[in-house]
Amino acid sequence: MASAAEQLASQISFSNLAKATELKKRIWFTLGALIIYRLGTWIPLPGIDPAILEDIFRQQAGGILGMFDMFAGGAFGRMTIFALNIMPYISAAIIMQLLQAIHPHFEALKKEGEVGRKKLNQYTRYGTVALAALQAYGIAVGLEGTTGQQGSAVIDPGMFFRATTVITLVGGTIFLMWLGEQITARGVGNGISLIIFAGIVANLPAALAGTLELGRTGALSGLVILFLLLLALAVVTFIVFVERAQRRVVVQYPKRQQGNRMFGGESSHIPLKVNTAGVIPPIFASSLLLLPITVASFSANSGPEWLGAVTAYLGRGQAGYLFIYGALISFFAFFYTSVVFNPTETADNLRKYGGFIPGIRPGRNTAEYLDHVLTRLTVVGATYLTAISILPEILISQYAVPFYFGGTSLLIVVTVTIDTVAQVQSHLIAHQYEGLVRKSRLRGRRR
Repeated sequence: MASAAEQLASQISFSNLAKATELKKRIWFTLGALIIYRLGTWIPLPGIDPAILEDIFRQQAGGILGMFDMFAGGAFGRMTIFALNIMPYISAAIIMQLLQAIHPHFEALKKEGEVGRKKLNQYTRYGTVALAALQAYGIAVGLEGTTGQQGSAVIDPGMFFRATTVITLVGGTIFLMWLGEQITARGVGNGISLIIFAGIVANLPAALAGTLELGRTGALSGLVILFLLLLALAVVTFIVFVERAQRRVVVQYPKRQQGNRMFGGESSHIPLKVNTAGVIPPIFASSLLLLPITVASFSANSGPEWLGAVTAYLGRGQAGYLFIYGALISFFAFFYTSVVFNPTETADNLRKYGGFIPGIRPGRNTAEYLDHVLTRLTVVGATYLTAISILPEILISQYAVPFYFGGTSLLIVVTVTIDTVAQVQSHLIAHQYEGLVRKSRLRGRRR
């Protein structure tokens, strides 16, 4: 027999959205914030010649710069105030989570509840500013050394240009960090993920048009285009299937007597997703891998020979890039899963409330069992994430198809869509419950 929550959820449709005033406000706020973000991706940096920069970027768009531009929503190719996007914030968040796992001070802050969480968030913001400043300075120096057929991309190189570039790019990153936090708190969905999602989706039509143009000019055959579109559809279907897959661990609660009545004796389950880490590992891996390689790409022409060789070896579709990218995805899949789900804490909570897994002794044995199940699931999840991210990369590097049809971009779009729709449905369920509570109160007053 279905629970009351499941019955209520099955009756909910988006036609009820018109009655959910709070949810409508959240959706409009999210859309407005994303529109502001998209407008900012068209405001150029001062001191840049757009025509020369466009020519330079067109020559290197098939490499690592094109991948970074995909995450930046086109802002990097146009070298706008949001060129760094939200990547420095993600890198700072990675560092803070690593510190929580290895440093006693940060581990203690994690256990202090809301106060500790605020301090950790503050440290993350400080780290974002520091990383954004370093990366912005590297990009400014790289731009000064970048020349095209028409000359240098920087109109007036020097310290003034570097200072204005650093200030502008750091300010853009800080604004996006604040905007993402506002979307999470006052909108619908995870703000950071939605900002990346909006950048990818905004360029999908142009990417599709560019692919069809390659077919029209004969650069790609019609069969190859059809195969790539069918592959993208198959990848989306596979992502949806795996993201909704879960292993349900049965939990039994014993019966207990209070007075003349018996309570408990019910069974429940702990849902363990196959991909517990979600879309975080590819985003984390990309943020750590893309920016250093991007700065190296800018400096390769004016730097030492070994830098050019390293940049070529770590180019898009090369063995070095694919190996490091896959290794980082696998690492963050296990790392983030351990952050999200703690088997020992879960086992302690089950014992506290009298629950147990049939055939497994409470306490340490339960924690070991949950850890064993979660590890096997994470192996499958990490393999799935790596395959989804790596296999299309190989095809893209072979056929020069836009990155927006790659596995990472499709994974982000599909996963963020699923999570956002789930949050909308949860708001609708809460609205339905509120309506039922009001009706019951009115009936009680009439009686």
